[in-house]
Amino acid sequence: MALTKEELLEKITARYGESIRMDEDSLDLPAVIIDSNKAHDLIKFLRDEPSLSFNFMTDLCGAHFPDNAPEAQFALIYHLHNWLDNVRIRIKAFLNAENPSIDTMCDLYLAANWMERETYDFYGIDFKGHPDLRRILNMDEMESFPMRKEFPLEDQGRTDKDDRYFGREPQTNNVPNNELR
Repeated sequence: MALTKEELLEKITARYGESIRMDEDSLDLPAVIIDSNKAHDLIKFLRDEPSLSFNFMTDLCGAHFPDNAPEAQFALIYHLHNWLDNVRIRIKAFLNAENPSIDTMCDLYLAANWMERETYDFYGIDFKGHPDLRRILNMDEMESFPMRKEFPLEDQGRTDKDDRYFGREPQTNNVPNNELR
């Protein structure tokens, strides 16, 4: 008998109780929010429990919510897939802005290795216990994390940029527009 969404959520709630909250489902994809210190245990449970068998990590990504309270400014979103019953689940864990860190999932899913490196590279989230946590796409010398909302969209120090070429008015108002053309 195939695993249903209701059975899945019932088993998770029975095991984790207060540590778990239901999140908004989309496209009939069950979604839960777990305390970050219990995320590893939940994902291990979903993988190892014979009646659940979430044997594939489809995706892992980060998100930055600067308007949230400091203890929930970063989020990790995991997508797991049970191939046997063709059931998916989304798991979110919120992290503290001062020290965004969470346990690695590399010991559970080999695919987590590069996904965690990419999330570290773009958001600066530390994955405790990761075997090789270093930048994967950006330069090693880079000190910022470009997917954080505080990262500027344009390089403010560029001297070769002229707003006229980008369809914007120049920053100075003391030169008439007809003299710029």
